Amino acid sequence: MNRILNNWLSYIFILSIIAIGSAFIAEYFFNLAPCKMCLKQRHTYYAIILLFIVFYFFRRTKNIWLYILNEIAILYGLFYAVWHVGIEQNILPGPESCSGSLFKTDSIQKLKTQINNQEIINCSDVSWSILGLSAATINSLLLLFILTFNSIYILQNFYGSKKNN
Repeated sequence: MNRILNNWLSYIFILSIIAIGSAFIAEYFFNLAPCKMCLKQRHTYYAIILLFIVFYFFRRTKNIWLYILNEIAILYGLFYAVWHVGIEQNILPGPESCSGSLFKTDSIQKLKTQINNQEIINCSDVSWSILGLSAATINSLLLLFILTFNSIYILQNFYGSKKNN
């Protein structure tokens, strides 16, 4: 456990690259177009990678702000991942641009505009799954795992009992 926590930032960085890489492979090699919610979930990994590079460049990887900003990015991604799972399971409503619904209108031109502005990929459709788990579910579990260990790291290294020097 200590080995994981000592190299935690590197593990977050590697997991983020694997998550983004997997999404790009699914999108560009297997032609699985992402929905709007899938794209929002990627923002977390972009932020983590960017934060790692910026803080690493300035040699500030032991700075608490890096871990707090990562925590915020993870919470953002977890919010969208859990919401996406709720949409897929028909528990939660999706955003209008993601659900494929149309507003009632009295104009054919307005109806055409609505149809043309609709997202092609519906957020409630599961494009692929592994062992019955959708990509959004897997992403939720991954982000929950990262959030848990990132919180443990912050508590142990920045707010834990101080050892005598």
